[in-house]
Amino acid sequence: MNRGAERIRVLIADDNRAVRRGLRLQLEGAPGIQVVGEVSNGVDAVHVARAERADVVLMDIQMPQLSGLSATRLLARPDDGRAPIAVIVMTSFAIDGYVSEALDSGAVGYLLKSHDSDQLVGAIYAAARGEALVSSRVTAPLIREFVRRGGGSEDPEVSALLTSAERRVISALAGGITSNEGIAETLQVSVHTVRSQLHSALKKLDLADRTQLALWGARNRV
Repeated sequence: MNRGAERIRVLIADDNRAVRRGLRLQLEGAPGIQVVGEVSNGVDAVHVARAERADVVLMDIQMPQLSGLSATRLLARPDDGRAPIAVIVMTSFAIDGYVSEALDSGAVGYLLKSHDSDQLVGAIYAAARGEALVSSRVTAPLIREFVRRGGGSEDPEVSALLTSAERRVISALAGGITSNEGIAETLQVSVHTVRSQLHSALKKLDLADRTQLALWGARNRV
């Protein structure tokens, strides 16, 4: 998906015309992004995404003919020599099962229409770079899902980059304490210390935000 200076080709898939129009208006002024089409069902999402060589698809979950999750499974995995297409699920539902199923289907992002509109452009840039962005509103369900599945195993080489203080902050974050104030109170340190340790951990692990850091902590059992 690295296409040099070319614009990121984005397809909007949602059965609500007003939503599609709103997303298009938001993206048309964004540098480096080109909206290549709009579709209202999952079948067209798959067909048009491939025909228009979309880099990123903004995918609603509930659509006629073929659900957004089924369309995501078709687009996000290589098929008959076709390269996978990055899918960002955009939905109104912060439901645990939807979140885990979307990511299991191959989506690289999960955003809430009512909460994450200001993150949309950044999420598209991240998807085009091969990175993921997940709404802060669904971080806790994702962490619970990692715990339910048994998570992963800690990578000793990566974890060795972290100080014990940074590991404690990540552990608190992965445990569901999302505010700096809450982490500071739990660890009996200052809010300034928490901010400093979070910033340092993000830099060392090359992660974009605290949501990714929380998921990293859960995945690596920190």
